[in-house]
Amino acid sequence: MAVFLRRLLRIGGLPADMRAEVEAEGILHLAEYVPVTRRFSGKIPGKRASGDIASYVGSLVLTNERVLATLSTVPKLAGRTVDQRWDAVQEGTVTAELSETGLFIEVDIHAVDSRCEGQLSMHYKERFPEDLLLRLPRRSLAFDVPPEYVFRAVGVPYHP
Repeated sequence: MAVFLRRLLRIGGLPADMRAEVEAEGILHLAEYVPVTRRFSGKIPGKRASGDIASYVGSLVLTNERVLATLSTVPKLAGRTVDQRWDAVQEGTVTAELSETGLFIEVDIHAVDSRCEGQLSMHYKERFPEDLLLRLPRRSLAFDVPPEYVFRAVGVPYHP
């Protein structure tokens, strides 16, 4: 879908409730309608793929307290792909890296759900100025996600 149409329909915008949350935390950087490339190779119940690439759009927010990233496919609804505090314990099945070219997320899908195997990654293509990156408490994050996260990311309904 063209970027113009996504903006017109507000697909990829930050929902109002999330905006209120992050504004209270002190926004360092907010970007909406950010292009996101999702790559998947492997198998999960309901899908098998080899080099499956999909384009989405989302929002990316850095606050004084956390990193928040969303992925949208319909207006006014966004699923969280990252919601990690800077001061949280940094370990888990998902790793995220902030760099000059954006946010790169990699998921160990077998560790998330033993029925799955392969690779899943997402790249939020947002340019971060070097001075912003230098002010961040960290550039690497790690956290755990429920199995629904993997299924939703590759577009398959989750069945436990």
